[in-house]
Amino acid sequence: QVQLVESGGGLVQAGGSLRLSCAASGNIFRLNTMGWYRQAPGKQRELVATITSGNSTNYADSVKGRFTISRDNAKNTVYLQMNSLKPEDIGVYYCNAVLSFPGRKYVYWGQGTQVTVSS
Repeated sequence: QVQLVESGGGLVQAGGSLRLSCAASGNIFRLNTMGWYRQAPGKQRELVATITSGNSTNYADSVKGRFTISRDNAKNTVYLQMNSLKPEDIGVYYCNAVLSFPGRKYVYWGQGTQVTVSS
């Protein structure tokens, strides 16, 4: 009952920046933690950053200091500001959302958006 739509991916030069957006719609009353994951070619999906409803954040070591996750609760949107991009950041970035209920939770994923970093 929750849909996540990512946007903002594309091609950028090394050292450049991109901002990804993920808008949530549907049954979002219990929307809690949102985050970003990525999957590089030939690699498994990995956590990039997460943010709770109380704006507590955590980051993968590989992106800490370069990426910033934020959310606009009024717009039901989470953002990922990516600075100082490197070729190692190439991959499909997926938005993630967790809906919390007593004793249970539901996880939703967006369709993914491609990030390409050129030399």
